[in-house]
Order: sequence, then structure tokens, then C-alpha cells
Amino acid sequence: MNDLTFSRPVDAAGLQPDHPGAADERGRAGEQPILLRYLNIIKRQKWVLIGAVVVAAIAGLVITLLMTPQYTAEVTLEVQRENVRIVNMQGVEPESGTVDLEFYETQWGLLRSQTLAERVAAELRLHEDPKFFEMFGMTEEAEQLADRRSGGARAGRQERIRDAATVLLRQVNISPQRMSRLVDIQFTSPDPQLSTRVANEWAKGFVEISLERKFEATSYARNFLEERLEQLRGRLQDSERQLVAYAANQRIINVPTATTTGTLEAGTTERPLVAEALSSLNVELSEATAARMTAQGRLRSAGGDTLEALSNQAISELRARRATLAAEHAKLMAQFEPGYPPARAMADQIAELDRAIVREEGRVRTTLQSAYNAAAARENLLRQEVESMEGELLNLRGRTIQYNIFQREVDTNRQLYDALLQRYKEIGVAGGVGMNNISIVDPAQVPERPSSPNLIINLLIAMMVGGVIGAGLALALEQVDETISNPREVETALGMPLLGTIPTTEQDEPTTELEDPKSHLVEAYLSALTRLAFTTDHGVPKTLAVTSSRPGEGKTTTAFAIARQLARTSKRVVLIDGDMRSPSLHQILGVPNTRGLSNYLAGDDDLTEMLHARTQGITLLPSGPTPPNAAELLTGERISRLLRELTNRFDHVLIDAPPVMGLADTPIFGSVTEGVVFVIESHQTPTTMARVALERLRQSNAKLLGALLTKFETQKSDYGYAYEYGYGYGATQGEPERV
Repeated sequence: MNDLTFSRPVDAAGLQPDHPGAADERGRAGEQPILLRYLNIIKRQKWVLIGAVVVAAIAGLVITLLMTPQYTAEVTLEVQRENVRIVNMQGVEPESGTVDLEFYETQWGLLRSQTLAERVAAELRLHEDPKFFEMFGMTEEAEQLADRRSGGARAGRQERIRDAATVLLRQVNISPQRMSRLVDIQFTSPDPQLSTRVANEWAKGFVEISLERKFEATSYARNFLEERLEQLRGRLQDSERQLVAYAANQRIINVPTATTTGTLEAGTTERPLVAEALSSLNVELSEATAARMTAQGRLRSAGGDTLEALSNQAISELRARRATLAAEHAKLMAQFEPGYPPARAMADQIAELDRAIVREEGRVRTTLQSAYNAAAARENLLRQEVESMEGELLNLRGRTIQYNIFQREVDTNRQLYDALLQRYKEIGVAGGVGMNNISIVDPAQVPERPSSPNLIINLLIAMMVGGVIGAGLALALEQVDETISNPREVETALGMPLLGTIPTTEQDEPTTELEDPKSHLVEAYLSALTRLAFTTDHGVPKTLAVTSSRPGEGKTTTAFAIARQLARTSKRVVLIDGDMRSPSLHQILGVPNTRGLSNYLAGDDDLTEMLHARTQGITLLPSGPTPPNAAELLTGERISRLLRELTNRFDHVLIDAPPVMGLADTPIFGSVTEGVVFVIESHQTPTTMARVALERLRQSNAKLLGALLTKFETQKSDYGYAYEYGYGYGATQGEPERV
């Protein structure tokens, strides 16, 4: 084997001292990744984990089978942020176009309200149903209802409604659907019919409460506006009466202002009658002044051919006749003398016509004068009336200051009254035609299958819980487990080198397997012997003691195996059964135990008769008869003398020493031998006990060469310790490997 090719001593960890990675390997000996550490724990404590999971699964199965089936009914609601606007009128509640989380969280909270739960309980009369209370474990309330002993009809009823509502709130589940306006209302109970009724009534009650809340808000606003309208109506009437009384007392008369078309329109302003009359008189005065000025102008131009004279028909006829006569007279004068009688008569006619024209023009001037005088008189009269009206108007303005104050109060009261009346009408119309923003999308149907218990889910949960409990137990066991299960712990926990790891064997007698040179056990002990050869500068120590902290750890088998391996290398080996209290080597080698170590230590010098040579190449010195006190026999010089005599005869002297704990024999053997091999049973020997045993050996000046970890099981070891490779290397294909 490769271990036999070493030519230089090794250190405590089994590495050559000058190996470049020796220091690093020793530094990393106790290090282990945390994930690998937990995997190792799982590997070692797998049966604890499996047991906890199996027990939890069985418990989950039993609990599931014993649980009462529960039925869940579900109803879906749609909650809209805005109401549908049928009329273009604003309601009482403020409206918003944005969908905010606050609004919907408020709705979900209202769905879980105590008031809604009490409404559902009262509507379904659950507070009067003993089966309902008994169904949910409220036996006291159920008995009171069954016996009709509830105290106080009204008070007892309200208390039972609250109790029923509390039960409903525990069983109801409000589940809003993400990224939507939908919400699911789920109710769970042992009765599918009850679950359906409660779920549907819950949705119906929520819709009704929402409508009632809106109606109450509108009703409150209407009542408030009615009160305000009544107050304003009284104030308006009082102010109007005060205005009319003041106007009658002060003789203030106002008339509506006419439009340009001469008609009165709604909303036109009023003017005092004096102002209206003054306005009319001013118009007439302006017209009279214009007429007077016109007459005056016509009168001033009356000295000549005035327009009236030219337009007068009589004057025009007279002038036409005179012109005719003047033409005829001129024609006669062209033929006759002025004294010609027809000419003279014609001249008289012309003179008469001239006098008539003058008289007619005088009459026209008189008419113009009369017209002028009438126009001037009318102007003066109108002017006097206007001046009188102006004085009266100025006096009226002083009296209308208070009137205007009263008028403004009337106008203000009327505007407030009209505005509130309009708002009152809008609220009435909006409240009458408004639609609810909550609607039922899918009503609850009677569930055909129970929603719980779910066997698969419960088993998975139980197994998960069992896994957690098992992991906790595994960690707890690892914390309280002081045994050595990892070969690295020999050096890290005990502070001594590991000589080898001896696998467990399936046979009852490991000595039988030691006879097979190709067995795992032989390979392991041969590897340990190879490491043991590097503990001294001359190879395997001449004198060697094998011990353990307590019985049953495999020290006797180890001593025999080392002796057997040394004997196979043609070494002369003597094996001493130093356990005089519980000897066993004579049984393994089949020799009598009548004389042996105890006889020699007691003073018998016939050593040759005590030695028994065997065919395996091993010479055995049995323990001999059990002495009264073995420790006293070992304290003398006889044990050192025995070892000197045996080393002269044999190449190696091996002592199967008794356990260290509770006995003084082994420290004595350790002090007189060249070295001690300490045997530790893996997964069984407590670390504390091993430390105490090693400390006792160190105090006796024993040289500890190293430790052997026996009965090692690979499946309980950490990951990375593949001892199967070394022990199974070269095995026949298809033959199962043993560890």
C-alpha cells in the first residue's frame, strides 16, 4: 500500500512535517462550511427527522379525519368609486374622479364592521337559533335559548345579537381582488346552507347600508335646508313688509323701468314715480323749447316773404291775380294813356289787391305772434313744473336712503332664499334618482364540497411542522451529543493525532474478519499501523499499550489486530492481556488462563511456562487469575522487569490495558511503555469522558501516540469522508462493500 512507502516521520495529523500544506491542513482541520455542517447533521440525525415527519404526518392525518367539515360560500361585489350621473345635479357627498386606495380601504373596513354583522344576525334571526350557537361551541347561549331562560327580553336580545355578530365576524373573510374593484365575501361554517345564506345576506346588507347611509346624508341635508328656507322665508317677508310700510309712510312710489320696446320684463329695475315724471317733463320741456325757438324764428322773419306767406294759399291767389292784372294793365298802358278808363279801373283793382295782400300778410304775422306766445307760455309752464319736480326729487332722494337699505335687505334675503330653494330642489331630485355604487356580481351558491379540512394541505403542513420539529430535535441532539462522529474531532476536540479510522463490521466476532487479508478491517488496521510506524524514529514502538476510556470500545480487538499485522511482517510479537479484572484475549486465541501476568507480578519467575505461542505468529501472556488488587501488583518493579525481559525475547511487546476511567492500572502501563494508543468508539464515547481519560494518562507521563476511532459508520459521518474507497478498493465487481 501507499502508506508503507513513507520514509520520513509524520506529525500528529499524519502529514509529513515539511509538507508545504501541513500547516494549512492543520489550520483547516476544525473548519467546515456551515452548509456542509448542517448537511452532516441531517445525515447523522436522518432517522430523527424522518421519525418526526412521520409522526407529524400521522398526527395531521388523524386530526384531519377528526375535524368537522367546513363549507365556504362566496359572493362577489363590485364597488365603484363614482355614482352614475342621471341628472346634471350635484349630490351632498363630494365626488372625485380618481380611484384612491383610501376609499377602497374604507369600504373593506365597512365590510368587516360590527354593525353589518349585527344586521346580518338580526335579519337571519341567528340570535334565536340554538343550533347556530351550538354549531360554533357557544353551549351556554344555546342552552339559554333552548330553555327560554334569557334574562330581559330586549336586553337579552341585543346581547345575543352581539354574540352572534362576533361569531360571524370570526368566520367571515373579506378578500379584495388585486388591481380591480371586485371583492369576495367568504363565510365558512359546518352547514353549507347557512354559509350560503350568511354570505348572500352579508352582501345584501352591505348594499342596503350603503344606500341608507346615502339617503340619511341626503335626508339630513334636506331637513337642514328646510329649516334654513323657513327662516329665510320669514326674514324675507318681514323685510318686504318693512319696505312697503316705509314706502307708504314716506309716499315713495316706484314704477318698473320700461324697456326700449315699451314692455316690462322680469328683473327690470324700478324708479321713483317723481323721477319718471321728471324724465317725461324734461322731454316735453325740450320739445316746448324747440317749438318756442321755431316760432320765434318764424316771427322774426315775418317782415318779408316768410315761409308762411309763401305757403299761404290766399296770399298766393291774391298775388297771382295781381300779377295777371299788372300784366294786362301794362299792356293797356302800352296802347292807352293812364287816364284811359279801363286802365284806370284796372289800376284800382291792382291797388285793392295790394291792400288785400297786406292785410293777409298782417294776419299771418299775428298768427305767428300768437304761436310764439303760446310756445313761450308752455315752455315757461313746463320749466316751472320741472323745477318743482327737481326739488321734490331731491327731497325724495333724502327719504329713499333708508328705503334703499330696506330694499337691499329684501334683495339679499330673496337671493339667499332662491339659492337655497334651488339647492333644495336639486338635492331632492338627485336623491330620488341616484344609483348605488355597489352591486352584487356573483351571488353565493350552496357549496357542494367542503373547503376544509384539506387532507393534502394538512399533511403537507404537518410534514413541514414535523420537519421543523425534527430539525430542532436534531440540532438539540447535536448540541447534547458529546460523542465523536467526525474523525476531524479527534484532533480538534481531544488535541491528539488520529492514527486511523476502523470501520464497523457486520460479523459478531471481528477476529474472524481479521483473518482475511483483503477485508476492510485488515486494511484499516494496516493503515493505522503504517501511521503508527512514523510516530518514532525506529518505527513501531517496541513496547505499546492499547487502552480506552471505558469498556466495549474495541481496545482488545485493536491490540490483537496490531499484533496480528506485526506478526504478518515476520516480527516476533508478544501480546500481554493486561486487563486482569476482565480478561478476554485467552478466549480469542484459545489458550488457558491458569497462569499469567498476575502470577508473574506476584513473584512467579517461570515466564516461559506462562507464554503461549500461537499459529498466527503471536505469543500470548494471559492475565492469569484475578488478583485481589491489580493496581498494587503493578506498582512494584516486576512490571518493568517483565517488559525488559520480553523486549529481549521479542521485537514488539503489546499490552491490552484495561479502561482508564475508574482504574489505576492503565496510567501505570502508560508510564512504563514506549507509547500508548488510545481507542475511541465513534458515536458512543463522550468527548468529556475521553478528555478526562487522556488527562489522567498525561498526568502519569504516558506518551500518547495517537487515537484510533473504532466502529466507525460512514453513513453517520460527515460529507467528504469517503472511507469506502480505501476499504473497498480492489473489491470484486458486484460484491457489496462493508463498512
